[in-house]
Amino acid sequence: VQLQASGGGLVQAGESLRLSCRISGSTKIDGLGLAWYRQAPGKQREWVAEISGGGYIVYVDSVKGRFTMSRENAKNTAFLQMNSLKPEDTGVYYCKLSSSRGVYWGQGTLVTVSS
Repeated sequence: VQLQASGGGLVQAGESLRLSCRISGSTKIDGLGLAWYRQAPGKQREWVAEISGGGYIVYVDSVKGRFTMSRENAKNTAFLQMNSLKPEDTGVYYCKLSSSRGVYWGQGTLVTVSS
């Protein structure tokens, strides 16, 4: 199982980015939980959002109302739409897949928000 995160970049505060996490290999994401984490420079990795196999979504308080997580099972892909970005959203964003076989992480994509 491989997770490929993409969509990061350098933006100004208030702008938007859409991250994608494509899962490749024999594993299909139907019914599996997916999550996004981020790690700011010098800080520990923190949980941002997750979507259950049934589509239930939860967010960390700091991104509620600005970020939207979704999934497209047919494309084996998860997304994180990030609007109204703030400098404190800067970091490397990682996606995670949880399955009965284990937990898998992507390599991360860098998001930099300038003020």
